[in-house]
Amino acid sequence: MSIVRWNPARELLNIEREFNKLFNAFGKRFGVSDSGADSEYENAVWMPLTDIKEDKDNYFVMLDLPGVSKEDVKVSYADGQLSISGERKQEKETKDSKYHRVERAYGKYYRSFTLPQQVKEDKIEAEFKDGQLTVTVPKAEEAKPKELEIKIK
Repeated sequence: MSIVRWNPARELLNIEREFNKLFNAFGKRFGVSDSGADSEYENAVWMPLTDIKEDKDNYFVMLDLPGVSKEDVKVSYADGQLSISGERKQEKETKDSKYHRVERAYGKYYRSFTLPQQVKEDKIEAEFKDGQLTVTVPKAEEAKPKELEIKIK
């Protein structure tokens, strides 16, 4: 028997999933096109903690993915949407040991972020090191802040 820790955030995700299913079913019934409801989002069990920062040249999206191997991470970008998904596999319980507490989340994860339109899509890079994924999204020249000197009369 495995111990499952109650997680209120997971309950909120479940409520959101149910509302999404309801609205998608409503839309399909009346011919409204599906808004691209992502099956990965629907199947996600947990969401990695994320920091987003920017400097004058780049946006940085940093996700904590401890216990996840590089091969189990998928990063994609389409239509201004950066998506990160994958799975953290649970360790197998052996006959001579048993868990007393399980607090880490296992299973599929999914995060999606809407980025500004002025980015260099073909220059997006991702680096995975020590359980942290860092996605660097370069800004396009139009998005970079410009400083103009104003002459004083």
